Amino acid sequence: MGFFDKIKKAVLGEKPVEEEKKDLPLEEIIDTNEQQEDSEQAVEINTPVEETVVEVKESIDVPKETEKIEDVVEIEEIIDEVQSVVEEIVEEKPTPEIQPEPIVSQKEETIEKYDKGLEKSRKTFGQFMNDLFSNFRVVDDEFFEDLEEALISADVGFDTALRISDELQEEVKLKNVKKTSEVQKTIIEKLVEIYEAEGVEENNELNIQPDGPTIILFVGVNGVGKTTSIGKLAHRYKQDGKKVLLAAADTFRAGAIDQLVVWGERAGVDVVKHSAGSDPAAVVFDAVEKTKKENYDILLVDTAGRLQNKVHLMKELEKMKRVIEREYPSAPHEVLLVVDATTGQNAMIQAKEFKDTTDVTGIVLSKLDGTAKGGMVLAIRNELHLPVKLVGLGEKITDLADFDPNQFVYGLFKELMENYEG
Repeated sequence: MGFFDKIKKAVLGEKPVEEEKKDLPLEEIIDTNEQQEDSEQAVEINTPVEETVVEVKESIDVPKETEKIEDVVEIEEIIDEVQSVVEEIVEEKPTPEIQPEPIVSQKEETIEKYDKGLEKSRKTFGQFMNDLFSNFRVVDDEFFEDLEEALISADVGFDTALRISDELQEEVKLKNVKKTSEVQKTIIEKLVEIYEAEGVEENNELNIQPDGPTIILFVGVNGVGKTTSIGKLAHRYKQDGKKVLLAAADTFRAGAIDQLVVWGERAGVDVVKHSAGSDPAAVVFDAVEKTKKENYDILLVDTAGRLQNKVHLMKELEKMKRVIEREYPSAPHEVLLVVDATTGQNAMIQAKEFKDTTDVTGIVLSKLDGTAKGGMVLAIRNELHLPVKLVGLGEKITDLADFDPNQFVYGLFKELMENYEG
């Protein structure tokens, strides 16, 4: 099995049922078509008996003034005979079963979300490959300089771009690679290899507690989609039958409190809030108490993101953590940093700042569907060594997905991989 085939199989699994039909013997295909034609005919013949009888009645010219009772009896007998014939016809052609709508599996739905969400990034990588190789006939030093610039512009990160360029130069010399197609394939292989190597010990799953409540803190600057991500995650757990509570601990902005309340209503979950400007730790205290007394399964805490005052932010977060640890010593179970994928390298800078400020356990990459900078996931993994836990792949409340490395790699390089199959 080839390099790209392994990734493709991990994502797609076995061959879909639709493709298997193409390989049926000719006799089975003909038989299937005949069954379909019979079903269509049955639909046409299956006219309700009552309608047919009414039509027969209307076609018989019954005298308005019938002098003999025998005439009336004769007409009724004719109608009964017609009705019997119609019923026999209907019995011979039973009503075809109504086929249920095809059920889309969760895996198929996830593949489709990743496919659509990474469309812009995929086109960007494809275009950068085309542009890079259209200007070069020889793989020389100038080529590798342009390759580094192209990778950096695709937001794979400065360090990652240099690493790929250096490793590629060695491999080109070692294998004496000269064809453009072989160089293209090697570049993609290096991108995927670096991605996989950096994630050997990475856990992309959320740390959900089997016993007792799971408490998750969300951090991130204003406008990155932090509150929206919390609302979407709350909806998911609510749909899974969990009892979910939200804590509006971003008291710095009144708008943040109101926004979380709106998302709580959409998701159908409770929200603990205080007035704007109040102590965030006090909100968390009340939320933890409510979680314990009323047996909530999930507590999601929204926090302020004021990077301009890192010392104050760190103290604020530490105070909230102490409040949580008094009741639940192992909590918070996750500290998720939400970054906006559309901001590219700015998101990387924010991630570095927050990582230095607090104990971030994972990344939520919002708005991935709205950017051509999906390559930043490679930079996050290679330069920050933080696992991506969740990704935003659309605007609907259900469009926050667990991050799947195989789905991401396949969604980002799918078309390029297909070009090099075999």
